[in-house]
Amino acid sequence: MKPALLEVMRMNRICRMVLATCLGSFILVIFYFQSMLHPVMRRNPFGVDICCRKGSRSPLQELYNPTQLELSNSAVLHQMRRDQVTDTCRANSAVSRKRRVLTPNDLKHLVVDEDHELIYCYVPKVACTNWKRLMMVLTGRGKYSDPMEIPANEAHVSANLKTLNQYSIPEINHRLKSYMKFLFVREPFERLVSAYRNKFTQKYNTSFHKRYGTKIIKRQRKNATQEALRKGDDVKFEEFVAYLIDPHTQREEPFNEHWQTVYSLCHPCHIHYDLVGKYETLEEDSNYVLQLAGVGSYLKFPTYAKSTRTTDEMTTEFFQNISSEHQTQLYEVYKLDFLMFNYSVPSYLKLE
Repeated sequence: MKPALLEVMRMNRICRMVLATCLGSFILVIFYFQSMLHPVMRRNPFGVDICCRKGSRSPLQELYNPTQLELSNSAVLHQMRRDQVTDTCRANSAVSRKRRVLTPNDLKHLVVDEDHELIYCYVPKVACTNWKRLMMVLTGRGKYSDPMEIPANEAHVSANLKTLNQYSIPEINHRLKSYMKFLFVREPFERLVSAYRNKFTQKYNTSFHKRYGTKIIKRQRKNATQEALRKGDDVKFEEFVAYLIDPHTQREEPFNEHWQTVYSLCHPCHIHYDLVGKYETLEEDSNYVLQLAGVGSYLKFPTYAKSTRTTDEMTTEFFQNISSEHQTQLYEVYKLDFLMFNYSVPSYLKLE
């Protein structure tokens, strides 16, 4: 049975289908966002001011008023995912909406494609390299054709893609209202282990070792050697977890984007995302986005087997040496991501 179908069956038990959807968030005055607690409920969020590509329907129109049967079937699943986010934001409003004002810096993860009217919020360790490659193809106007021909390091050069924080407030308003906004998410602890493995167990990541590894070892390791304090290249996962749950850490500075929560990177309780893709159904969800954008006939999400991919089994092993107290504290840090994107509490956790 397909993962997407399994998800529909599971979500049917926990969420209700609503007959309407929120139009989206508008930035009012100094980035004051429309409250998700009092959304404008409409099934067809299209006004006469929506600018469509000449001779074609916009991705938003195809999403909410699909003309193709296969798109219509997928629309049901994605409506349920949107509802899950909205319901979680409402149920946890005291936590999720502590900040009612976003700054331009909060929009730096939202990549804009003018030609196809898309806004993609990238989340590190959730196939963002390949999605940035796709966005470079979509926005390159013929410069690129095969996303896999774009080197990974080039995909992460900020100048190669335009982000929402580079626009004026009226321009931001218009794009949030008129463009299809989407993001991709992953089981939070699997994503966390993936970040740890990539940034702290690979010898080439010396910049992370120097900036974060040395700090983590200094704070979390008793009797650390001078070499470890100088290099920071042998951080243990237990030390990484202790660093994350240390109250001093977040008071000092925000988490690095590779282990920051999705709700802090993409602000889904302030910005209404039209589509939530999942790492577990990555190819299917990605190609659905490309279909909605009208490019699905000639552009597909890159598929290849990554032998080093972090799996659920690997994640289970990493958590075996984490105390139940620290597991509980870490779950609280990422709790909203678990709830918002319908991820169950992992069976290997020993929560207090």
